[in-house]
Amino acid sequence: MRLADSHCHLNYKGLTEQQGDVIARARDAGVAAMLNIATRESEWDDVLATAERERDVWATVGIHPHEADAHPHVDTAKLVERARHPRVVGLGECGLDYYYDHSDREAQAHGFRVHCAAARQTGLPVVVHTRDAEDDTLAILTAELGKGAFPGVIHCFTGTKDFAEQALALGFYISISGIVTFRNARELQDVAIALPLDRLLIETDAPFLAPVPHRGKTGEPAFVADTCRFLAELRGETPDALADATRANFHRLFAKTLA
Repeated sequence: MRLADSHCHLNYKGLTEQQGDVIARARDAGVAAMLNIATRESEWDDVLATAERERDVWATVGIHPHEADAHPHVDTAKLVERARHPRVVGLGECGLDYYYDHSDREAQAHGFRVHCAAARQTGLPVVVHTRDAEDDTLAILTAELGKGAFPGVIHCFTGTKDFAEQALALGFYISISGIVTFRNARELQDVAIALPLDRLLIETDAPFLAPVPHRGKTGEPAFVADTCRFLAELRGETPDALADATRANFHRLFAKTLA
């Protein structure tokens, strides 16, 4: 298999201390592309440094909704400026999180719109985090897309079938994490079976959400192979075919990876 991990945090505690070994293990597992995701401005330089150093790692710049209160100064212009870097291929992760509500909901929404505006200007995809906020996420995306098209992905999808269908109708991709392998994830598994192959990505969200058989361990990009094998069996596809399709989708969505 040749895989793409569409969402990982190589500069987070648990991975950054052994980053070289983590990347080597990913390559040994067949991972040919990794997207290293930023969640706060203080991470941007480190995330970019990894992408500059490693040929098969790319980066995003963005502000997680948990961090919205602490980043009112990060505007569209700042994102657009940093997105000019040749190794920055996406914006985010951004979005809405009403489960934890670590930041004011208006601040989250404002930050989300800022990222969407930057996506419109740059043509880069937004990487969307949404939890317990499906209706507002769709409302913001619909309004922002009404101002001009931009690509994107709903990362670590755990939502309803209806939410998936509406996100797909907006032109977005859906990324499935190791959660799909969990015993209590039957609803997500049903959604994953129905997703069109040409809009499907897979991810680890490492160091979080290690899939079965690694559950409880620190996640890392190599584990995307386990998610791929599980998802392929679930969908009645071969692991190689699913790996090839999701890797092609990754490069189609994050088209700057091919530059």
